[in-house]
Amino acid sequence: MTDGTDAAGRFDVVVIGAGPAGLSAALNLARSRHTVAIFDSNRPRNAATMASHGFLSRDGISPLELRKLGLAEALEYPSVTHRRALVDRVVRTVGGEADIDDARERFTIVAAGETVTARIVVTASGLRETLPALPSIRAFYGTSLHSCLVCDGYEKRDQPLALIGESDDLAQRALLVSRWSDDLVVFTNGVGEVSETHEVHLAERGIRVERRPIADVVGDRNGLTGIELADGEVVPRSAGFIRPRYETALDYLAELEVARDAEGYVTVDGHGRTSVPWLYAAGDLTPPGPKQLIVAAGAGAMVAGGINRDELLGWPALAPSVE
Repeated sequence: MTDGTDAAGRFDVVVIGAGPAGLSAALNLARSRHTVAIFDSNRPRNAATMASHGFLSRDGISPLELRKLGLAEALEYPSVTHRRALVDRVVRTVGGEADIDDARERFTIVAAGETVTARIVVTASGLRETLPALPSIRAFYGTSLHSCLVCDGYEKRDQPLALIGESDDLAQRALLVSRWSDDLVVFTNGVGEVSETHEVHLAERGIRVERRPIADVVGDRNGLTGIELADGEVVPRSAGFIRPRYETALDYLAELEVARDAEGYVTVDGHGRTSVPWLYAAGDLTPPGPKQLIVAAGAGAMVAGGINRDELLGWPALAPSVE
């Protein structure tokens, strides 16, 4: 652990992903005198969001601006470098055994034709999201329509809201949305599941369930004005929330066979350890999935602390427990 980068392309830690989790991990690792390389594809899931909320001292900041500030802070440390490149492969390096505490080259990382090695890898590459296939949904996503209830609910308070989704957890999410408005319609697009029992419960709270298919979302330059159903009816709404489908994008870890849960998220213990020795994970790609930015940043800091401890005490002899 020394200040300064290795000209031979060898690092103490490679961090994959430059969102709050990855940058927080990199920053704290740099302060612990690790050499760190950050690989970032610059394809954040929340790129369409104009403002993020709930991040102490940065409430209302653009997520892209938060990433920019975070990266600049990390790069103030001479032991940190940044590559804007998509990681293609992470593999175990021949001879880099997991039980050798001072192994310089446990992992080989290949990205955009460059190959580097690292003793430790932190994966924080986030998630891909798929929105309902409506022609105009992207035009309003990040302004009138959002996916994070806690992040954007306050700004949409007391408005006529829509909840659009095709999953089986819409009833639960509707109850959460009702914290910010008592004028809510749940749109299943003919796909999402809301049981009759749940529908009765929602109706008791003044929440309507609309099961007809959606043709599109409609609006003007000022924002969303309604949800157009396939039969031509337009239900007036001025804002709302979308329940995307999420998936991890972890092809680059295929050769490591890291354990995942039933939803595809990388399983970790309380210190961010995965099932692969010296591979850690933080942020949205760990259970339960999408997180507030401040929570993801905290997870990155926690992982950095865990790495420091594991280097001194050694990776646990047994496979890490999954919480």
